[in-house]
Amino acid sequence: MSLLALGFRHQGLVYRGHNPRWQHAPESGAGAVRCGGRWNPPGLSALCTSQRFETAWLEAQQGFPFKTQPLTLCTYRVDCGPMLDLCDPAIRQQVHPDPEDWLHEAWLEKALLGQPVIAWGIANRLIAMGFFGIRVPSQAQGATQRDINMVFWRWTKRAPSMVRVIDDEHRLHRRVEA
Repeated sequence: MSLLALGFRHQGLVYRGHNPRWQHAPESGAGAVRCGGRWNPPGLSALCTSQRFETAWLEAQQGFPFKTQPLTLCTYRVDCGPMLDLCDPAIRQQVHPDPEDWLHEAWLEKALLGQPVIAWGIANRLIAMGFFGIRVPSQAQGATQRDINMVFWRWTKRAPSMVRVIDDEHRLHRRVEA
């Protein structure tokens, strides 16, 4: 069976904690384009979200587990697919022969040293196959099996690729008054 046949459509809510400087553009992915991430090389947009708000908190506080930094926590409504579930061991095995190589990959260190990042190759391959994103275990410090991320490479404000921030009161675009 082809990987694309194993794709699924995710419908529901996801969460993202991000630097407050991006509160004006919570759906942009611009920071990911500029800096890259575990699942996107620089130049490739990505919106990294979590299935639980607790996981979004862990992800946003990486590097500062005992010194909490300010963040904006947002909820997104999702109707997007096809997605691939990399939490499934059988699917992981089809994606790359040794999942442990990329699940716990020191991607940032490798990127800084100019070495190939396995997860970036996987992402590029899945995007070329037509996937809009993946479901993947969180690698944040303190993460458990309950901590799952949804990484979107293609998203819009409408289905079949909808990932929209919920901001009914337009709080994210307001100017803060001193």
